Amino acid sequence: MTDTPTADSAATPVKRKGVKRRAFLIGGVAIVGAGLFGISIADSNAAKDAKARIAGKGEHVFATWLKIGEDDSITIYSPHTDIGQGSNTGLAQMLAEELDAAWDQVRLVSAPAEPSFANVGLGRGFLGEMTGQAAIVNGIPASFLSFIARQMNLQITGGSTALRFTGQQTFQKVGAATRLALIETAAKRLNVPAAELTTQDSTVIHAKSSRALRYGELAAEAATLSLDNAPKLKDPAQYRLMRQSMQRLDIPAKVDGTAQYGMDFAVPDMRVATIMAAPVRGGKLTSVDTAPAMAIKGVEKVIKLDDAVAVIAKGYWPAISGLRALSPSFSDGGNAGISTASIFRAHDALIAKGKADNEAGEGDVKAGLGAKPMKAKYQVPFLHHAMMEPFALTAHFKDGKLNIWGGMQDPLATKMAAVEVSGLDADNVTFHPMIIGGSFGRRLPMYMEIVTQVTKLAMQLPYPVKLIWSREEEVAQGAYRPQSSAVLTASVTDKKRIAAYQNDYVQPESAEDETVFPYILPAVSRRHFAHVSNQNTGAWRSVNSTQQGFYNESFMDELAHAAGEDPVVFRRNHLKAGSRHLRVLDEVAARSGWGTPVPAGRGRGVALVESFKTIVAQVVEASVGEDGMPKVHKVTTVVDAGSIVNPDAAMAQIEGGTIMGLSSAIGEAITLDKGAVLQSNLSDYPLLTMAQSPLFQDIHFLNSGAPMGGIGEPGVPPAAPALANALFAATGKRVRNLPIKTQAKG
Repeated sequence: MTDTPTADSAATPVKRKGVKRRAFLIGGVAIVGAGLFGISIADSNAAKDAKARIAGKGEHVFATWLKIGEDDSITIYSPHTDIGQGSNTGLAQMLAEELDAAWDQVRLVSAPAEPSFANVGLGRGFLGEMTGQAAIVNGIPASFLSFIARQMNLQITGGSTALRFTGQQTFQKVGAATRLALIETAAKRLNVPAAELTTQDSTVIHAKSSRALRYGELAAEAATLSLDNAPKLKDPAQYRLMRQSMQRLDIPAKVDGTAQYGMDFAVPDMRVATIMAAPVRGGKLTSVDTAPAMAIKGVEKVIKLDDAVAVIAKGYWPAISGLRALSPSFSDGGNAGISTASIFRAHDALIAKGKADNEAGEGDVKAGLGAKPMKAKYQVPFLHHAMMEPFALTAHFKDGKLNIWGGMQDPLATKMAAVEVSGLDADNVTFHPMIIGGSFGRRLPMYMEIVTQVTKLAMQLPYPVKLIWSREEEVAQGAYRPQSSAVLTASVTDKKRIAAYQNDYVQPESAEDETVFPYILPAVSRRHFAHVSNQNTGAWRSVNSTQQGFYNESFMDELAHAAGEDPVVFRRNHLKAGSRHLRVLDEVAARSGWGTPVPAGRGRGVALVESFKTIVAQVVEASVGEDGMPKVHKVTTVVDAGSIVNPDAAMAQIEGGTIMGLSSAIGEAITLDKGAVLQSNLSDYPLLTMAQSPLFQDIHFLNSGAPMGGIGEPGVPPAAPALANALFAATGKRVRNLPIKTQAKG
């Protein structure tokens, strides 16, 4: 749901209540921050600090993110963490394209987790998107936005922002501006007009005199010049790297085993720790007899924390064996009465009460609904992130300095969290970012107790310690996608048009600023009812678009059925003519063979969801297997992300997102009883198997020329409603509660 109508929308402005959190933070910093002169000085000092940290002998730094060596090496420093999504290769393509760099000389590394490497492009992108004033935001001095980014510790990877924010707002501009500086330097050296010079493969060329200068020869002098803050970027027709399927830069190291994850990291004299927190979130450690653990060979120490107990040993096996030997007692924090059922009952009560915490929409919904509207209730469970690599952070406190190693989605915020816990000055805390074996939003420091835990352990130990969460601990102590409910109400006229539409949903935070309702209706109401349980909830891949996509696209199918209208036709009739949404819907219908016969027992379902400025339509062909579980035969997907930087990487993200969406729809759920999570490992948190996955995914990208959207997350939301709608078409049974499991069995 948007703050203001989309470009394709003719609706009146949305009325809203509440304050945007991120906008408030940014605005607050701007108001209470230093004056412009002070900001300029601070930015200059940050630039000097960045240069000092990364510039070696014969290396010259341009605008923090780029280093050119006199040997022609090109090093790009990314403020985004490699989670396996391939976005860092895209960032390198974007900068190298505008720089006209030789691709085989380009390498990309993680930026240091230091304020001087705060992500100004991310701040500019967030501010432009949230205010809807991108042109005005683009005119704000970079020094000012850099100051704000440092104040907010912006180094986050998430929200499908790497390419569309950092890439467009920073990396392309740095590449283009550096190229101009190299040309200017070459023009002086060659004593020719700059207009006569061209660039190619890290070389400045003067065709008239057949002379050329390598970037490495020019770098030292060029680095002393002031860079153009608004350089002209290439016309897409000139691209030779962007929009090409370049081999990902991270793949070779991951294949040959030289890539190092947090779980791999080791230093001399390191010990291994593992931990058990209160099974009922909110509880505290009340007692523990440490003797059984200490009796196990290799165990060296048991440390009690406020809500957990940790065992430190010479390896993981003695550490986990020692932990399993313990019988700690925990309080329940007054949360023993909480269960999955009690949370849903609380949701029902809130909606019945009718007093929303946030309301938005347009038109007279009450009048439009009439006396006998259609109504349906949907429910979705808590969802675990289920990433491949469990948590593992290594920390060492020595000589007043704390070093931490591991993979986190926001390295700079992780460093500052450790600063707060340790009580040390920021200069005495260093976080060393590493690649991550999966995340999906789980490795944000505000949701991860492990940062606090490993810091507290390290401050008490004379040697380095690697804290590893067991898979059981990770499942039971997650930062889940919220358990959520929605009651959807609508009326349809005799002309098969929706007269009014009301979405009453319950979850901890509002989804208003993050999800889009694309249909043009006379009256729409979106009401958020806040409910917070004892569970830790946070960002899950595509955030609020998964639950809202399931609610809205499932209900649109119900309305189409009630109206006696084809689901695609029904949606078409509520989309603006000529809109991007309509084009994507038409394309997926044509490519999927919508309306043509399917084998007996199968059905097709459609869903259309916009998230992160990208529009995705999916048609799922599915049936119910002999075991009663859904069987997905084919998925057709059409994506309009404006433009694509690396087609192969984009394809992989949509394929993976679709599988994740289907998996969460079919079998995944975190459930509670007596305040505690019932699931303990992947054995009772079933992920989609290869046998259950669709045999064929047919994916197509539309290059609409619209502003670039995200690609890492938008593949997830349409999968669940498209599958549920396909099962209805196959069986006549409507699934309104996830996970589906055997609900569609006849």
